[in-house]
Amino acid sequence: MRTTTIARLLPLAVLLPLATACGGAAEGGAGAKTVTVTVGYQSKTINTVTAGTLLRSLGYFEEELAARGRKDGVRYEVVWQDYATGAPITAQMTAGKIDIGSMGDFPLLINAARGKQLGQPTRLVAVTGYNLRGGLNTVVTAPGSALKSLADLRGKKVSTSVGSAADGTLVRALQRAGLDPEKDVRKLNQQPSVGASALTAGSVDALSQFVAWPGQLAFQGRATALYDGAVLDLPTFHGVTVRQKFAQERAGVLDDFLRAQRRATDHLRTKPVAAAETVAKETGLPAEVVYLYNGAHGIATFDPELRPELIAALKEDVPVLKAAKLVGDVDVDAFVDPAPLKRAVRGAGYPKAAAATSELWLKGQATTRSFGTPEELLRAAQGAEVRAAYVPDALTGTLWFADKAVWVADGPRLRAFVTPANAKTYVDGHPGARVVGHADAVRLASRAAS
Repeated sequence: MRTTTIARLLPLAVLLPLATACGGAAEGGAGAKTVTVTVGYQSKTINTVTAGTLLRSLGYFEEELAARGRKDGVRYEVVWQDYATGAPITAQMTAGKIDIGSMGDFPLLINAARGKQLGQPTRLVAVTGYNLRGGLNTVVTAPGSALKSLADLRGKKVSTSVGSAADGTLVRALQRAGLDPEKDVRKLNQQPSVGASALTAGSVDALSQFVAWPGQLAFQGRATALYDGAVLDLPTFHGVTVRQKFAQERAGVLDDFLRAQRRATDHLRTKPVAAAETVAKETGLPAEVVYLYNGAHGIATFDPELRPELIAALKEDVPVLKAAKLVGDVDVDAFVDPAPLKRAVRGAGYPKAAAATSELWLKGQATTRSFGTPEELLRAAQGAEVRAAYVPDALTGTLWFADKAVWVADGPRLRAFVTPANAKTYVDGHPGARVVGHADAVRLASRAAS
C-alpha cells in the first residue's frame, strides 16, 4: 500500500514549525500558533471525493480555515494522507495520527469498534456518497469467463478486501445464492489493486470490490460484471468519521471541514462533468469511469445528510461483521453524531436520488445529453464521436456502460442490464424477450426509428 502525504500551509508570510501531533499546536518564531489537521482519504474510492480528492483539489477546507485563522490569530495546516482502503485510516485514527477520515459503511463500523476498544472513540458525522440499493459494489469476472451467476462461484477463488463494503456485499450475495461464504468459495483477502491484477492474470476467478474498481476494469475491457450489488436492495454508503477528542477540542475546525464538504458537494452536483475531469486528473482514473459513479445520474448520490435509511442499514451490517469476528457489539446510535453537521451546515438538504436515465457524453463536450429510453440513446450515439454512453439497468437502476451492458430485445423495446443474471431474470419473466448483442441492439434501435 502506498501512502501519499500532502501538506498545505495556509498562505502566511513566515513558515512555522509543524505541530508534533494531529490537531496539535506549535509555537512559531513570530509567537503565533500553528494547528495541524490531518485528513485521511481514499483518492480512488471516488464516492468519497467530497471529503477527499475533490475537496482537496478545490482547496475549500483551506479557505475555511484561513478565514478562521484571520479571526483567532492561528495558522492552520492541512495534511492529506491517501490510502487504498479504510482499514489503515482507522489504524492511524486510533493511534491519534489522523483526525478526520472517510470510508465505507463496513469499515466505519470497524472504525467505531476499534476506536472504543483502543480508547480513541470516533464519531460518524456526515455521509459522502450513497446508493440506496447497494449498487456501489460489484462482483466481476474476466472477459469470456464461463461464470454467469454467483452460484457458479462454488469452489472458485474470489478476491476481495475483507471487512470492506464490497466484502459485505459478497457475503450477503453468496448467502442469498445458497452458498457458504467461508466454505463454498475460496476467498482471498487482497487490496483492490492486487485483486485486479490477480483477475487479469487468471489467478482468481472473480473480484468483489467497491467503487470505482469494477467500473474501471469493465471500461478497460479487463472484466465483465457478474453480480450487481443493487440486487441486494440494501443501502450502501461512505461517510466521514472524526476522532471524538478532536471533535471536542477543535469543534470549529470540524465545522469548517463539514462546510467545505458541503461546498464540494454543491460543486459536484452543479458541475458533474468538470468534477469528474478534476477527479480523473488527480487520481489517474478515466474520467468516463468517474462519471459513471459521480455523474448527474451516476451510481452514487452525494449528500452529507445522515439519512435514517442509511443509519438503519448500518445497524444491519453489524451482524455480518460479528459473524466474521471482525467486531463485537457496536452501538451505532452512540457512534452516529448528527450535531456537528446540523451546527455547521444550515439550510435545505438535497432531494433523494432521481431514477437513473440514459446519458451520452460526446468527445469535446463539457456537458452530457440525457435520453428517456435506451433506444434514443443508441440512435443518438450512431455516427457520433462518443466518449461514453451510459444506460440504467432495467431491474435495479444501476448505471452501466452501454457497450458493456447485456441487452435484451422485448418486442419493439430494448432493455439494458449490468449482468447476465439480471438479464436472465427479466427474460424469464417476459415471454418472447431475448438477449442480443450490443451491435444488434444498435441495429434494432435504428430500425425502430425508420
